[in-house]
Amino acid sequence: MTEHAFAERSEALRDRYRTTLGAVPRAVEDRLRVARAFGRLPTEEAFTALRHIVLADSPLGGRVQQLVHFGQLLALGRAEPARIHARGALHAGAGIADLIGVAETALITSGTPAYALGIEIVVELLPDEGGTAEHGQCGDAPSPGVSTRPRSLPPSRP
Repeated sequence: MTEHAFAERSEALRDRYRTTLGAVPRAVEDRLRVARAFGRLPTEEAFTALRHIVLADSPLGGRVQQLVHFGQLLALGRAEPARIHARGALHAGAGIADLIGVAETALITSGTPAYALGIEIVVELLPDEGGTAEHGQCGDAPSPGVSTRPRSLPPSRP
């Protein structure tokens, strides 16, 4: 395969991730690097096509599907993929309250560790004092101008 053909085909894969998640996860770039080095782009294309069917063409719709992924990954204790799908859920129209609801459901189905991970991720996505949320690019560093310092939470209600 020519370098030009690989570049075009791999960019098409990246576009699918941008559509469903709003960004390209680092793991995808890693897989594309392996695909280039070992001539395995068809495997990544097949995987991405199946993933697109399950996520983007789901009867649940993108928002609910991303929330389901978030919850399942919390239950499995998979922190980084859970972060990716929490951001994907926000990209698909979910709100912070939806993510909290999923974390609370994880408390019942999977226990304190899943709930704690979900709330940790929610806190990372809360707007800081300047009004911007930390929506880094699927595991990358936060966007320029986004604070990484710890924030105080809003006061709790009695």
